[in-house]
Amino acid sequence: MGNFAKYMLLAASVLTALMMAGCTDKGPEKAAGDEGNGPANSFTPGAALKSSFVNPSVKGMKGIAENDQLQLLTDDQTGAIAVVHKASGEIWHSNPPGHESDPLAAGVNKSLLSSQLKLDFYNSFGQINSVNSHADSAAYKQIGMEEIPNGVRVNYRFGTDKKTMDDMPKKISKTRFEQNLLSKLDSAGQRTLKIAYTEDAEQGVYVRSDGALKGLQLERALKAFEDAGYTEDDLLVDIEENHLDQTKPEPRVFHASIEYTLDGDSLIAKLPVSSIDFPAEYPVNTVSFLSFFGAGGAEDKGSILVPDGSGALIHFNNGKTRYPSYQQSVYGMDRTMSGIETADSSQDVRLPVFGIIREGGAFIGIIEEGAPAATIHADVSGRLNSYNYVYPAFTVINKGDLSLDANGQQRSLPKFQEDPMRSDFSVRYAFVGKQSASYPGLAAYYRNYLEQQGGLPAIAERNEENMPFYMQLVGSIYKKKHFAGIPYRALEPLTTFEQAQSILTEMGKRGIHDIKLKYSGWFNKGLAHEVPDSVSVDQQVGGEKGLRRLLSYANENGVTLYPDVAILTALSGSGFNEAKEASRTLRGIPAEIYSFNPALNRRDRTGSPAYVVSPRFIGSYTEAFLKDYGKYGAIGVSLSDLAAELDSDFRKHRQIDRTESEQLSLDALNKISDANLQVMADGGNAYALPFLTDITHAPMSSSRFKIEDAEIPFYQMVVRGHIDYTGAPYNLSAYTDAKPYILKCLEYGAGVYFQWFYEPNHKIKDTEHNELFSANYALWIDEAARIYEEVNAFLKKVRHERIVGHDELADGVFKTTYESGVYVIVNYNRAPVTIDGVTIEAESYVTGGEAP
Repeated sequence: MGNFAKYMLLAASVLTALMMAGCTDKGPEKAAGDEGNGPANSFTPGAALKSSFVNPSVKGMKGIAENDQLQLLTDDQTGAIAVVHKASGEIWHSNPPGHESDPLAAGVNKSLLSSQLKLDFYNSFGQINSVNSHADSAAYKQIGMEEIPNGVRVNYRFGTDKKTMDDMPKKISKTRFEQNLLSKLDSAGQRTLKIAYTEDAEQGVYVRSDGALKGLQLERALKAFEDAGYTEDDLLVDIEENHLDQTKPEPRVFHASIEYTLDGDSLIAKLPVSSIDFPAEYPVNTVSFLSFFGAGGAEDKGSILVPDGSGALIHFNNGKTRYPSYQQSVYGMDRTMSGIETADSSQDVRLPVFGIIREGGAFIGIIEEGAPAATIHADVSGRLNSYNYVYPAFTVINKGDLSLDANGQQRSLPKFQEDPMRSDFSVRYAFVGKQSASYPGLAAYYRNYLEQQGGLPAIAERNEENMPFYMQLVGSIYKKKHFAGIPYRALEPLTTFEQAQSILTEMGKRGIHDIKLKYSGWFNKGLAHEVPDSVSVDQQVGGEKGLRRLLSYANENGVTLYPDVAILTALSGSGFNEAKEASRTLRGIPAEIYSFNPALNRRDRTGSPAYVVSPRFIGSYTEAFLKDYGKYGAIGVSLSDLAAELDSDFRKHRQIDRTESEQLSLDALNKISDANLQVMADGGNAYALPFLTDITHAPMSSSRFKIEDAEIPFYQMVVRGHIDYTGAPYNLSAYTDAKPYILKCLEYGAGVYFQWFYEPNHKIKDTEHNELFSANYALWIDEAARIYEEVNAFLKKVRHERIVGHDELADGVFKTTYESGVYVIVNYNRAPVTIDGVTIEAESYVTGGEAP
């Protein structure tokens, strides 16, 4: 296991035994793209690039590629690039012009302003370090460029084989210092080492004087060790003999490449995973490129678009440097990696996009490859430097921690992902001119992009239709009961199929139309059902006959029924072999999910956990479910997790990374699509959109991080017209008044949603479903009818229409414009607001744009 294992042999015999048994991993055995060419190989920069054209506006750069819309220029000494958008004249630089004189940035932050690529890597102790293309490539003249069709490939070599201070022991015994070193050197060499080391006579050792080892003195000391014949084996002996917290250094040399190509109105920046080369002792955690592409300076006006929930803007130079910078993982947390124990109110990222909006133009970054491994970062000027910027970082290798007890002491050892991510990392930077330099303009671009790529379903035929009313009914749950004083668990029906039909009848009488009914807890033992390797309709809610009668009633009365199923989550451990079928964490244990206890504000680990299903079983579970489900003749199905969650499996020698998991989810969605089912799903991650007819729990807000300045319906502007959607159920949400909920539905073009059951509320007392504390339908049905009537009165006018405009007219006042020109202005304030002579009453709205 290399030098790290040798060191651990010296650290503790117990830990060594565990390591040799395979309990820890030093890192991947083979670097990405390692075909026998190790990272320490020599680097050949290659011939200088020839310039194809010159643009006087971009001084010092060579024109490399050009099409009708863009020019690509580069500096083959620094690796910097620039893109010229011909129509607007906007120039987009990889590194901000004038960044060398930034008065705020210092040290590594100064270096990063000149960098295009950064690699974060772990050392043997799991500590993070980094290299960047300016300090560790350009400084050593280790950048090479080669022309490729429509662009250029930039090859980077990071670091050097040059020896450092760590090639000398921190301590060495007096005997070995004098006999193995001093005795073999001339007087000059002896003087050098006596400067480099100070004698500790009491301990009988010489101690390295790190403060004296700088510049020329360090070079002389290293030369003296070399002249004395000091070897790597000698260093290991001294480490062992003196019990040093030191490892023999390996050459920290890395390779990576970026390919830049022009494609119509876009620059595609791609980092092939095969180009990432690293020493096994230093596994790469993340790569990030073009961190300052298009960055705005301290005097610039503009905004950063981040995909937080429904979307958010961070205005340039907003001064919010006392708050954390923006950072979110695309598609939310990997549940095999999540260690969150407390409540997390943040919204997930559903769309793999980001952008910069300037006065003269804008770009939207679309992550085309590697999105499940991406994290979006953004920050404003004044913290680390004088720029406003946004960029993606991609995980190559994850790290976990393994805790071990040895001799009464607990040690934490790093546990690394076995193999690097298998996906390339690619971002499309699409440029628009001044006319479209706004978040509605970028939303329209991304929507058109998805339409052309088949990333959205076709828009429904525009007939006179009502808006859908979304309703979720809970069938049965487990509850503790007693018989003759003996406790036992049994299914408690909350809504039978017959009772569901009764609720639907009452709703029809109240004028609620186009009901889309999600029915949960109907099969395989209730709401926390067993994995769907078969379908057995619960007798407690009416059995197969009851389900068929409800389906028949729904079809006859214009109700679409979506029985709900979880495929990625084993909600119950019953009937599930977690040892074989659960995803493994990096610690090698099944990935467990514990319910959240609001009274304790943390996960409740006293109850039974659910489990993350290994992605390798997604396909077989989907096929088994569809096979049994098909016999009931249902036209719809609800997916509680297949479009919302994305998980890895770190099972030893059978790893499935998150990018591979995405493909397995896509395969399952294709199987469901082939069954000709209408699909409702929670969440609505981008890769699932082509398969969906309806989205529940769609993001209806941002996370409202302190650094953000505005919350926008970017998600809605992308999907509306193609997919119907709604947020969280009103009666189980944080809303305390119907007025702001109605305004949000109107502003975001969303349907109304309630979650109910038939039985009285006390039926859920002393169960694991206290979150349903207020879901008895009888308490809500009249208010639901009033809310639906008001929302439907306007939104049915724009049924299946895209949102084409959204503006904040004043604080708390927003205007949403639909394709036909119909608009609504909502006022969330508790006082009237007058704009352009139009008064919008407190917590109310006005509409306009309708044909006379």
